[in-house]
Amino acid sequence: MNIFRPLLPALLLCAASAPALAQETGKATFTDKGTPVTVTSEEPDSVRGDYHIDFATLDRDHDGYISRQEAQANPTLAREFDALDSHRSGRLSRAQLEGWMKK
Repeated sequence: MNIFRPLLPALLLCAASAPALAQETGKATFTDKGTPVTVTSEEPDSVRGDYHIDFATLDRDHDGYISRQEAQANPTLAREFDALDSHRSGRLSRAQLEGWMKK
């Protein structure tokens, strides 16, 4: 008799709940055929989308950057400001807004 057979439903339940665990903790490690496998979850990149802004209009002081205050004129940009401010400088350059600018 295989002693693991009665444990199979419990093991399947644990495996099914693993993605939820990964979302809560950000990391889960499993063993697949004796090999450890680590699954890491990440927050979605919220700055992806079809956004368009007029950089020159938002850059009211014409310093070549959009400040947090200037970004308030565009509600979507204001919400995404921290995600876009990869340098944590409190301002956004044209390069940081490359996918957002009108063509």
